[in-house]
Amino acid sequence: MAVRLMKQCACLLREATRLVPAIAPVGRLRLARVACKHLTSSVSSPSSGSLTELLGKEQVFTPYPEHQEVDGLIEKATRPEELLQLLGGGHRLHHNHAALILIRLSYLLAEKPKEKALLLEDARFQQLVSQVNSQITSIWHGTLVKLLRSMYTLVLPQTSKELQSVEQEVRWRLRRLKYKHLVYLAESCASFMQQQQHSQELLAELLIHLERRWTEISDSRTVVTMMMKAGHHSESLMNRLEDKCLELVEQFGPDELRKVLVTLAAQSRRSVPLLRAISYHLVQKPFLLTKGVLLDLAYAYGKLNFHQTQVSQRLAADLLPFIPSMTFSEVARCAKSFAFLKWLNLPLFEAFTQHLLSRAQDVSLSHLSSILLAFARLNFHPEQEDQFFTLVHEKLDSMLGSLEPALQVDLVWALCVLQQVRESELQTVLNPGLHKQFLESKSPKEQSTFQKLVHINTTALLEHPEYKGPFLPASAVALSPSSSTKKMTPLQKELQETLKTLLGGTDQGSLDVVTQYGWVLDAEVLLDADGHFLPLRDFVAPHLAQPVGNRPLPPGAKRIAFLRWEFPNFNSRSKDLLGRFVLARRHVLAAGFLVVDVPYYEWLDLKSEWQKGAYLKDKIRKAVAEDLAK
Repeated sequence: MAVRLMKQCACLLREATRLVPAIAPVGRLRLARVACKHLTSSVSSPSSGSLTELLGKEQVFTPYPEHQEVDGLIEKATRPEELLQLLGGGHRLHHNHAALILIRLSYLLAEKPKEKALLLEDARFQQLVSQVNSQITSIWHGTLVKLLRSMYTLVLPQTSKELQSVEQEVRWRLRRLKYKHLVYLAESCASFMQQQQHSQELLAELLIHLERRWTEISDSRTVVTMMMKAGHHSESLMNRLEDKCLELVEQFGPDELRKVLVTLAAQSRRSVPLLRAISYHLVQKPFLLTKGVLLDLAYAYGKLNFHQTQVSQRLAADLLPFIPSMTFSEVARCAKSFAFLKWLNLPLFEAFTQHLLSRAQDVSLSHLSSILLAFARLNFHPEQEDQFFTLVHEKLDSMLGSLEPALQVDLVWALCVLQQVRESELQTVLNPGLHKQFLESKSPKEQSTFQKLVHINTTALLEHPEYKGPFLPASAVALSPSSSTKKMTPLQKELQETLKTLLGGTDQGSLDVVTQYGWVLDAEVLLDADGHFLPLRDFVAPHLAQPVGNRPLPPGAKRIAFLRWEFPNFNSRSKDLLGRFVLARRHVLAAGFLVVDVPYYEWLDLKSEWQKGAYLKDKIRKAVAEDLAK
């Protein structure tokens, strides 16, 4: 059998060699296909025909025509009229030319909506679209996907049978299209496909094929483009693309890393493995990062709340030389990003301040507001504090009342955090006409704004004794939301258990104390002059949202508040509290409490229950001693 097969192969090759000149136009691919078929049939049938007969019977896909004069005219056309004249100019148009003319038309009219509308009413354009529709099955794959995009760009009616015909043809060919054609469809047509039901079905099938063939992605540009243009349409596709990014991340340049990070930030996808890989390459490779790339990277890391010390250090160091050339919008955006990251780089923030003060007459209130809120979040006090806050007050004096109510509250709250608020600003936001809308609302955002109003009210009450009003009504303060419904953290749970053991009874102290100041104390105890615990419920407690007890405190008695500070309460890689928690501690002290701070980094070092109890006793003794020393 093997000998017989070899003889037939030798005969086939001799005949093929003799016929090469005659079949040269067909090409090597056709010869190989026919030879393969002849070889197969020879094995199964001894009476197979000659190679010449097989070549005559074999049907070959129509090859792409050679470049003709009309192709050059289409490419060089600069006006729609030149293209439309080709339809009746006696030119010999093959099956792709009508589609190429339509594609060129869409390119020329991309930014001309009025001319698009006129073109759709032109009889010659209707003829062109009909011709394309009649030749749709013979249009090549690459031309077909560009044709679909052109029809979307020219804003053909969704009910157009020609558009639906092209969409249907694309659906039939999806399996045969190269992956680059699928990517082109996703990149250029996905936004158009979302508009109508028929197009949405095509988009759904396209996403399925993109996901099934994701292993065909071999270059960084493709995976980045897919993440930007198609990833948000399909969760499963985005998961595949993140895996492919991890595989190809070593090939990424700075611009591709930027695009991936911004895409993840836009979709709020905190893919930790991918973020770690990108961070590694940003730190290890000597990329030359432009100002725009640095700003986008800072935004993405801040939006995703992903803290990487070396990346934050590099971003701050690389941005510093660009500060003098930044616009106020870029400075505000940069400050906001680092505030989200909780990364306080003193040279960078001092440069922000200096840049603002050097062009104070040009800065707008919106940009100044963003920078002020960033400073408050990080509790940053610039060296030129007086000049900076003088500028802030000058802007607010004339414009505070005209701002959105929520923004008014945010700005005055920020000034309270930084201890720079004025009585006129307190009066503006504590006006009954402003806080009523937040008191009656149930939305989380507006409840958060109302909590800030309570903090502002507390600042006016405790830190500005000369302030005469208005204040929030007592009924509104009593209704301010507490944190008792939140899930307990491990530190909170351990602290409460240790306190219960230390106090020895529920009447000797209180846990999760809701105050009228808008803050919740982790615990409160009352000590007499000899350092013994007193029953809280017997004595007057004006700080409570709902006061109990009527006996005055005995001479020398001291109220002690326990405040727990978790990891998120601090600036990144720092033991400095964020502005919100600095304000909380300041208010509790102003209310007459001695404060026992319980930061996470000290509590983690305590292993046994005995150590934890001894730690709290020592903290209490230190707080009392410091108060006596004053």
